[in-house]
Amino acid sequence: MNYFLEYLAISNVVGFVLFGYDKFLAKARQRRIPESTLMIVAAIGGSVGCYVSMMLFHHKTRRFKFKFGIPALFILQVALYVLYKIYL
Repeated sequence: MNYFLEYLAISNVVGFVLFGYDKFLAKARQRRIPESTLMIVAAIGGSVGCYVSMMLFHHKTRRFKFKFGIPALFILQVALYVLYKIYL
C-alpha cells in the first residue's frame, strides 16, 4: 500500500478519535484537549476524520474556526495534492 495513503488513514483515525474523546471529556466536565491540538491534527491530514467526527458527535459545530476551518483545510489539502500530481 502507498505510504501516503497509510499516513492519511492514520491521521484521519486519530482526528476522529480525538474529537470523539474531547466530546466525552466535555460531557464528563473534565480537562479537555486543546483546540490547537485538534486543529493541528486536521491540518496535518486528518481533516476528513475530524469533520466526520464533528458531525457525528455534534462537537465544535458552532465554533467558527471549526465549522469553516476544517472544511477549508480539506479543500487546501486537496488543492495541494492536485498541484503536486500535476507538477511532479
